[in-house]
Amino acid sequence: MSLRRQFVLVFVTFAVVVSAVGGGMAYRTTSRVLEEELDDKLVQVAGAAAEVGLQADEILAYRPGFEESEVWRAVRQKILRLRYYVDEAYILRTDLTALVTTLPPDSIPIGAPIRELALYNEEIQEASRLGAATSPLFFDDEEDRWYKFGFVRLEQSPAILAVRMPADHMEPLEAFGRTVLVGSALAALVAALLAWSLATTVTRPLERLGRVARRIQRGHMDEEVRIERGGELRRLSRAMERMRKGILQRDEQLRLMLAQVAHEIRNPLGGLELFASAAADTEEREERTRLFGKIKAEIEALNRIIDDFLAFARPLRPEAKLTDVRGPIREAAELTELQVREGGGELSVELPAERLPARVDEGHLKRMVLNLLQNAAQAGEDVTVRAEAHHGEVVITVADDGPGIPEAMRERVFEPFVTDKEKGAGLGLAIVKRLAEVNRGRVELHPRDPAIGEGAEFKVYFRGAEDLPVSPRERQGVGNGAGSHH
Repeated sequence: MSLRRQFVLVFVTFAVVVSAVGGGMAYRTTSRVLEEELDDKLVQVAGAAAEVGLQADEILAYRPGFEESEVWRAVRQKILRLRYYVDEAYILRTDLTALVTTLPPDSIPIGAPIRELALYNEEIQEASRLGAATSPLFFDDEEDRWYKFGFVRLEQSPAILAVRMPADHMEPLEAFGRTVLVGSALAALVAALLAWSLATTVTRPLERLGRVARRIQRGHMDEEVRIERGGELRRLSRAMERMRKGILQRDEQLRLMLAQVAHEIRNPLGGLELFASAAADTEEREERTRLFGKIKAEIEALNRIIDDFLAFARPLRPEAKLTDVRGPIREAAELTELQVREGGGELSVELPAERLPARVDEGHLKRMVLNLLQNAAQAGEDVTVRAEAHHGEVVITVADDGPGIPEAMRERVFEPFVTDKEKGAGLGLAIVKRLAEVNRGRVELHPRDPAIGEGAEFKVYFRGAEDLPVSPRERQGVGNGAGSHH
């Protein structure tokens, strides 16, 4: 079922239930109150008539044939006056035989059973015991009208005065019931219209966003996502626009990466082809050894390029644990030290004597420091790496004495494929940034103190152990070591 139809179904059901329940309760309450008023009126009319000159003992002595007597006619005239208030009146015994009625004497003579009252024998017996009672409402098909009987005992005798009064309140009550039904139908119609309008307001933007999602799925991402109105829809459309831009950015990075891969691999391959041809042509042992050394260097360069691209492209799943950062820093420094010395510089490693634990993936940390050290070795001669605890964080700093980062590149230095070097894919710092973020850390480029001179200084921040609960097992796993080396 569509969302629009669900809206309509819920709103219509709610409107019908509320209006029907509310109208039904109002109808029942009104009907009960009006019927109670009619009961009171019946009892009052019959009771007043019973108290005005009706002698129960005298009436109970009537026998068939008394209809011609002046006494019987006088009593009949008294109850005939009730016709101003009621439709019919009867004086009867508790066995339902007639004594005096407002009907013609020949229709129900004295002693004849009043069949009309046979259905209300229980109420008549109740009136005989308690003094008064009323019948349930009943409908007269011949007169097409609702009626109700009232029964009152005459004095302390078995004679009962019964009066039949029309239930005039039923006609307006039925009209009220019809109004309730019409109101429920109108409420359902209005609810359906409102639900349809509201559903359209909600579903149309969702349909547009659904079309946008399908368009993005098919690769058509040039058109911007329309920002919808409303809180949730607005946030959703903005999120989809950010997703579209992110996919575009990722696609652009992928295109750049493929182009860069082709470019970076082509150069070493060209060198390999050249050196291999030269090695095949030469017969001098020393020259061939030198050329094979060049081939090996180009193969190592290819491996580094492939490693960089794989590190940037593959999903990262860090296994962060409490790690003494000094170990991975020393390992990275040992791998870079020869490169720094070949450039005529010196690598300084400044580490504290005590353990320096941080929550980080050990392999990721080594890769980050190695990338920063290699980047620094390419930029300058002297390179420094140090680590320290600062305000609950572990800060690893890598600095060089090179020319520094150009002002125009400082904002984009951590973007992939951004580099000012002739060699390299420009992924080193981008990989450092990704590795830092997946380990819930950060990396920043800091301006150097003018007194020190030019150069670049990168700082990587990780959560230290001061604000983290450390298990005994993790503490045992933190390696030991002390001092620093140059």
